[in-house]
Formats: sequence, structure tokens, C-alpha cells
Amino acid sequence: MDITKEIDTRGLNCPLPILKAKKALAELTSGQLLKVVATDAGSLRDFQAFARQTGHELVEQQTQGVEFIHVLRRR
Repeated sequence: MDITKEIDTRGLNCPLPILKAKKALAELTSGQLLKVVATDAGSLRDFQAFARQTGHELVEQQTQGVEFIHVLRRR
């Protein structure tokens, strides 16, 4: 996967990971990928809802230990 930008939201709770992702996506062009690393367990459902509401594609979600990895494709 060709990740264009990665942001670290470890230690931040809702809604901060989503807000930071929204800002980062605004800096990308259509089709580029954003990787978000979070530690908030609620981010799994938050990013699913965010993708549905905004039209960005949630390409992948992974859990690695206490970290949650989200990959979004900008619409």
C-alpha cells in the first residue's frame, strides 16, 4: 500500500483522532492514502462512521496490540 501521509494520534481520545484525520485528508489529493495510528479503542467505530458520513474510503483497519491502525483513501 502506498501511504501518502501518516499521523500519530496515540494517547488522544475522541474526537481528536477524527479531527486530526480530517485536517490531514484536506491536505491530500483525491485517491491518496492517509494512515492514522490511534490508541483509542472507540476509534474503530468512529472511523467507520466518519468514512460513511464523508465519502472517504476506509481501506483498512487493524489492531496491533494496544494500537489501532486506520487507512483512509481521500475521495
